[in-house]
Amino acid sequence: MAVSQEGRPSAGRPSGTRSSSNGQTGGTKARILDAAEDLFIEHGFEAMSMRQITSRAAVNLAAVNYHFGSKEALIHAMLSRRLDQLNQERLGILDRFDAQLGAHITCEHVLGAMFIPALKASRDPDRGGPAFLRLIGRAYTDPSPFVRNFLTAHYASVAGRFFDAFQRALPHLPRTELGWRLHFAIGALSGALAGAETESLIDEFSQGRTMNDVQMIARLSSLIVAALKAPMPDTAQLSIFAAVLDDAGASEAFGLSSRPAAADTATMQSTS
Repeated sequence: MAVSQEGRPSAGRPSGTRSSSNGQTGGTKARILDAAEDLFIEHGFEAMSMRQITSRAAVNLAAVNYHFGSKEALIHAMLSRRLDQLNQERLGILDRFDAQLGAHITCEHVLGAMFIPALKASRDPDRGGPAFLRLIGRAYTDPSPFVRNFLTAHYASVAGRFFDAFQRALPHLPRTELGWRLHFAIGALSGALAGAETESLIDEFSQGRTMNDVQMIARLSSLIVAALKAPMPDTAQLSIFAAVLDDAGASEAFGLSSRPAAADTATMQSTS
């Protein structure tokens, strides 16, 4: 699918959602896409309305219906114009690493294939500028079944390729355990990226020092790599957490179980 490179922000858009360095306008359709993108980043799918979109884009409802037909079709088009190209670039880098490294691929290489294209896009005003990272964060944390189903239907093969690459990098991890770790690690990062304060937090944590691309990718990757490579909890650790639950009265107050599941015990025994 071709990816539109049109679309600049209109003058009333909130600051921080999109770069507008070249001032180029891309016509009615691009303005609608840009408005939908900004509102999706700010509010998520369920909370954004067609009225907000038409107001932000300075168009009437007939124009939205003419170009897209419905809110759902508009969000499909908005996500596709950003994520199609992003995932093509990700797969291109992953293919290169696969050809070079084969079974010796590392978590750092797989995460690099994920992050490098996104960082590149965030520096390109024609692809949304800094707001691009927030769009990714919002897309992968939005709770709407509509968005979840769209991502699954359109990018399941991409997710599968990356999952397989992580599994080759971490052959000792059971598939289910790897799935859990990726879900929480990538989900936590996506949630952080979706926040409006991400850039200011980065500036604050770096204490005004400029962070180059290598440093940025290293910081994004290091916590995820640590989570993926963490040893499986052994029986002693499970006993400690079971005692914590019991001491807190969590079992009685909240109905939490302090007994490890049989599958967890078997997994620990097989990896110990």
